[in-house]
Amino acid sequence: MMDEVAVAMKARDFIAKCGPLALPVSVAAYAAQIGGVVKADTLQENEDAWSFRDKNGRYRICVNCLHDGRRQRFSVCHEVAHEALGIAADHTAPSWSFARRPQGEIACDIFAAELLLPHKLFKPRVDAADMGFAAISELAEEFDASLMSTASRFATFSRELCAYVLSENGKVRYSARSTSLRDAKAWIRPGMDLPSDSYSARVRSGAAPNGPEEAEPDQWFEDWDRDGALYEDVRHLGQWDQTLTLLWFDDEVLPPPPAERKRWEEDTYGLRELDGNLPWPGKSKRRR
Repeated sequence: MMDEVAVAMKARDFIAKCGPLALPVSVAAYAAQIGGVVKADTLQENEDAWSFRDKNGRYRICVNCLHDGRRQRFSVCHEVAHEALGIAADHTAPSWSFARRPQGEIACDIFAAELLLPHKLFKPRVDAADMGFAAISELAEEFDASLMSTASRFATFSRELCAYVLSENGKVRYSARSTSLRDAKAWIRPGMDLPSDSYSARVRSGAAPNGPEEAEPDQWFEDWDRDGALYEDVRHLGQWDQTLTLLWFDDEVLPPPPAERKRWEEDTYGLRELDGNLPWPGKSKRRR
């Protein structure tokens, strides 16, 4: 099975063959690239779409007209992915459940997200956006994509120390981290419970989200012993008991772990007389 990077690269190659892009992208044009046509029809509630290539060579995609437009767009791209990646459909688990999703279906989800939110168009907007779900919702509107897909790619492409966490039934099922947060070794363990006194847990229990709040880094990141001001924003999808969390540090650079910091201070300042001033250079940013 291809890894996430390989799937994303294949999606970008596919997009390049489809010609110039305009927002929101045309999923019909993606389907046409593989000789496909799209039809909307009434399917069972938990069925997103199906597809097959008929005897005339036409790739037929049928999406569930009972689902909202953004979900239908994602479903079309997902079916395109099955054909483009050569991965057979496996619908043994419901599409909304990330915890039970087969690997082939996850690969097609990654491909579909790349088609809906093309890196070339999406990344500059992420760089210019504020942190938080208010900005992510605006991007989802502009790209006509789901909040879940947009938030995941927002964190992946962000230049900030940032992570997106998807929890289902109160347990972490998936996380996407920015490159800088991965480099800082901030690890969110899959399967962990939502921190019991976190903002996300309160919203899952019925509290209304009210903008970003400060959070405790060691509640979210495994074996975390570094300083830094962490912020948390959250949305909850009650129909599927899914909690979407965005985490980000309000620092451009995090102070190193205590042991590394002590060595740096000793190497830099030796036995300098104490003057009450902290030697480590702070680079905290304005909260957004």
